Amino acid sequence: MELISQNGFPTKRTQDVVDNKIFLIIDMGIVSRAKASEYKAKYWLVKNKNRASQKYIMDPVNFVGKNVKLGKNVKIWNFAYVGENTIIGDNVVIGSLAHVDYNVKIGNNVRIEGLVYVAPLTEIGNDVFIGPAAVITNDPYPPSKRLIGVKIEDGAVIGGRAVIKAGVKIGKRAVVGMGAVVTKDVPDETVVIGVPAKPVYDRKEYDRKKANWENFR
Repeated sequence: MELISQNGFPTKRTQDVVDNKIFLIIDMGIVSRAKASEYKAKYWLVKNKNRASQKYIMDPVNFVGKNVKLGKNVKIWNFAYVGENTIIGDNVVIGSLAHVDYNVKIGNNVRIEGLVYVAPLTEIGNDVFIGPAAVITNDPYPPSKRLIGVKIEDGAVIGGRAVIKAGVKIGKRAVVGMGAVVTKDVPDETVVIGVPAKPVYDRKEYDRKKANWENFR
């Protein structure tokens, strides 16, 4: 795993899980990656023959619960939360202040932007993008004793600040526009927008618009 810091230091960043917490480590260049057993102080100074180097262990900036399974190349930004028993695949990025709750399943090549809330029992497929501050719920009549997760299938795109109702399925390569409120299943290859979200065109048209935007000069 790697922790990405936004502190402006031109330094190498690493992260380790210690007592279920992830600590931000700022390595000034000559101190190698420390072992977890060496984390006994929040600050220490290391000297060698030519120069001094500082290595700080800051207060916990991330939290990873018990029994979390992490794939390869998982990157978690500052102040994110991952609940216990969650499974995260390879090449996943979780943005700052995101809250990925317990018993969540995340596939490979997923990008979850900052401030996203992912409720317990959510299942996210491969190659999914979830935009900033999107909310994925699990309780249609809160607070109730019966929860049901959202399923987001492979290749789906969820726009910023979208809200997904508990129990809804977002189909393969479906797109949910920013700010949409999704109360019903979204079919494969379908783009929905609005409150409540309604279909407007298909994924082929979305990809065409995206390509035109990217190539515009």
